[in-house]
Parts: sequence; structure tokens; C-alpha cells
Amino acid sequence: MSELGNGNLLIIGGAEDKWGQSSVLKNAIEMCGGAESKIIVITTATQKPEEVGKEYRAVFTRLGVKDIDVLNIDSRDDANNDSVALRISGASGIFFTGGDQLRITSILGGTKTFRVLRDMYKKEIPIIGTSAGASAMSSTMIVDGNSNSAARKCTLGMSPGLGFLEHVIIDQHFEQRGRLGRLLVGVAQNPSILGIGIDEDTAIKVHSNVSFEVVGTNCVTVIDGTTIQESNVSELNPEEIIALSNVTIHVLPSGYRFDLSKRTVKLTRK
Repeated sequence: MSELGNGNLLIIGGAEDKWGQSSVLKNAIEMCGGAESKIIVITTATQKPEEVGKEYRAVFTRLGVKDIDVLNIDSRDDANNDSVALRISGASGIFFTGGDQLRITSILGGTKTFRVLRDMYKKEIPIIGTSAGASAMSSTMIVDGNSNSAARKCTLGMSPGLGFLEHVIIDQHFEQRGRLGRLLVGVAQNPSILGIGIDEDTAIKVHSNVSFEVVGTNCVTVIDGTTIQESNVSELNPEEIIALSNVTIHVLPSGYRFDLSKRTVKLTRK
């Protein structure tokens, strides 16, 4: 499905439980190798790297991880620094925090750091992102758009992402911020791309770019536009409400798996 080959991704919808049961973050730690893993937290997305980095260091320490490296790559010079790329290459898992996904792509894109991350992905070293870090995982990412609004043309801004997960667009804080309308617009504009909306404290664990399973306390919404029969999105003026018929929507809680190739749902829990 992808030239990138196999890989492990954990894509979190934001606001994951940090101080309670922390089921999503426990999944992240398990993917990285458990308590003995080395996790690098990359704070590029946030404007408060020290505060955010300190919090995640405390959270992962509480959950038993012994080796946590917080790395703020704040410029393209940083991202092209050999020592930075070397630090990243020694990790058993990479964790991207929330903030602004455009900071991630504009600072890391095409740099030595990005090339190292791409190589790590090919070697199946887990790459994890929450909130903005989640949006950046796909080839095309949402960077702007109205929440709690009807599906209107031209209310969605998109940009190239990191490209670890292809043929999808990711939206996060999905139900909590009322983002169904804007994800429908994204799918209507290109029905071959799956729209995946991930709720807070919920994640998709992606296996080899072929399927994902849902973990966490809320839901994942999958919008499949290949079944659309009627759409007026190309005919509308800006801000007009789109019309769609026969769009397929799946709502999946923890324990469900989705086949990205066949676009089918399977219950995995007993």
C-alpha cells in the first residue's frame, strides 16, 4: 500500500489521560518496549516546550519509563543538526506532543531529522503523536477549519503532512470540538481519501499501514466517501453548505479494528 513499508504508529486524538488509568499512554509505552524503552518526546509543535516537556517527562516516569529524552527542535537549523539526528536515532519510540501541526512539518520537512524519522518508521520503531502530532502523521493534514459548524465549502485548510499514514486525513479532539462537518468537507473534496476523526483520550494503533485498532475511552469516526452517490461540493460558492448522499460513516469504540485496504470493520475484543 505504501512505499514506506511496515511501521508502527499510535495516533492520539489529544487530551489523553495522563494521571489516571492512562490506558492510551500505557499502549504507547508497550509499543516502545515497556519500562526499559527509551522514549524521545519532541515538543516542536508547542509554543511552551519546557512546560509541555516537563509534564510528559513526569507522566512517563510515573508510568515506569526509565529513559525519557525531551527534545525541542525549534528551527530548521536544529533539525539539520547531526547531533539532534543522532539523538533521535537511538530511541525505541518517538512521541510528538500537541500544539500546531504546521510547526512540525515546516520545521522538520526535508531535514536530516525527518530522514532519520523516516528510516526509523521503515524499521518499525513506533512513532506516536497526540493532537497536532496526530494530524501531522498523514500525507495530507488538516491545518485549519471551523469546529461546531455545518459542512461548508472552503472552511477547511489542508497541507502536506509527514506522510507516515497515506490515503487518509486525520482530525483530532473530534467529538469534543464538533468536527464532523469539516471532516465531511475534506472527504467530499476527495472521496478516495478516508477521513478519520479521533476523540480525546482515544487513539488508533496502526499496523503496517494496512489496518488499525481503536484503544482508549471514547470513539473513532471513519468516513468513507467512495460510496457517495451525489455531491455538490464542486458547484458551491464559498461558505455554502454541501450536500452528500450515501456517505458511509463508521463509529468505532475500543476493541474494533478497521482494515484500511478493504475498508471493513472487525470486532477484535472477546
